[in-house]
Amino acid sequence: MPVARAFRWSKLASLAASAALALGGCMQTGSPVAYVQPRPDLDSMAYGQPYSAPQPVVVANNGGGAIAAFSNSFAASPAPMPVGYAAPMAAPARNGASYHLDAGDKLRVVVYGQEGLTNSYSIDAGGSITMPLIGAVPARGRTTAGLAGEIAARLRNGYIREPSVAVEIETYRPFFILGEVLAPGQYPYVPNMTVESAVAIAGGFSPRAKRDVVTVTHTESGGAMRAVVPLGTPLAPGDTVFVGERWF
Repeated sequence: MPVARAFRWSKLASLAASAALALGGCMQTGSPVAYVQPRPDLDSMAYGQPYSAPQPVVVANNGGGAIAAFSNSFAASPAPMPVGYAAPMAAPARNGASYHLDAGDKLRVVVYGQEGLTNSYSIDAGGSITMPLIGAVPARGRTTAGLAGEIAARLRNGYIREPSVAVEIETYRPFFILGEVLAPGQYPYVPNMTVESAVAIAGGFSPRAKRDVVTVTHTESGGAMRAVVPLGTPLAPGDTVFVGERWF
């Protein structure tokens, strides 16, 4: 019995020594391992702010094995790409004192004290109005105040000593709508109208119309500008709206 007990204690001591050696190998400290922390800023991901990668966090390597492989997988994974969002298109300015006249606009010109000159005038295809005494006056590209000043200057040149002139828009030039609407064509412009109201004036969408965005062509003195816009976008006189066809 003493011999068997001694043999059993010797075997237990041998197993304890082996376990100590194994734990000693696992506790060896090697080179540090770096991994990139996941991006924590959810607001930046939602609103597309510029993203700067955080500084690496250094952790100790526990000597290989599953923990080291897991840490290395973090170190090798690429940083997430920043998300960019396009800024919404700015709405065109409403018509007002800065509105530029063009062919098709109908004006009311008042020359105070001169009933023969006060009248309604339409801007012709050449961009001018024709008045008694002074003849053709260029109006295209001018504001109403600018045109009033030009008329007054011409009347002052040998006709009226101190003319007082006012110009207001009586009727805006029409807008045009084409494509997938029930009644495409030319329609009178309504102040402060939008693309959606233009579609309604043209009878509404056709069954095959693309209903979320349309193409609007706007012409100024500097040239034409074309843009794809949502239905709530304001329209200006003379604009052309094109409603496209959906693919399915």
